[in-house]
Amino acid sequence: MTPTRKRRLIAVLVIIIGVGAAAIVAIKSLNENMLFFVSPTDVEEQSLPAGKRFRLGGLVAGDSLSRAGDSLAVQFVVTDGAYSVDVRYDGILPDLFREGQGIIAIGQLSPDGHFEADEVLAKHDEKYMPPEVADALEKAGHSEAGQ
Repeated sequence: MTPTRKRRLIAVLVIIIGVGAAAIVAIKSLNENMLFFVSPTDVEEQSLPAGKRFRLGGLVAGDSLSRAGDSLAVQFVVTDGAYSVDVRYDGILPDLFREGQGIIAIGQLSPDGHFEADEVLAKHDEKYMPPEVADALEKAGHSEAGQ
């Protein structure tokens, strides 16, 4: 093997090892930072460990919102119709937050079974449809979405 080929082979191997190491680091970082979406039914049926962060999604149950008088602490129930999860949050709720509204809460289960939210996001109305899609459906002969 000539010295030029030997240098090229070493350079190619160094590049392959570097790209492989970067890919391993990226995949490991993404897996550690990934938050899974979980419904109240999933919380009930699976044994999720306390302290593991995830996204809890569902509807805010009616007449479940209670606020502490002198702080930003709130407590409410998130339900998917079958099961419910008590949620505690200390912070400012989004403007779209209300009972019966779809929300996503990011946080973790506490040892006593409550969901301790670090962040609460209110979902927009599920009936919303971009104008382009509404126009396309109207041209296809559908008067309303879903028909």
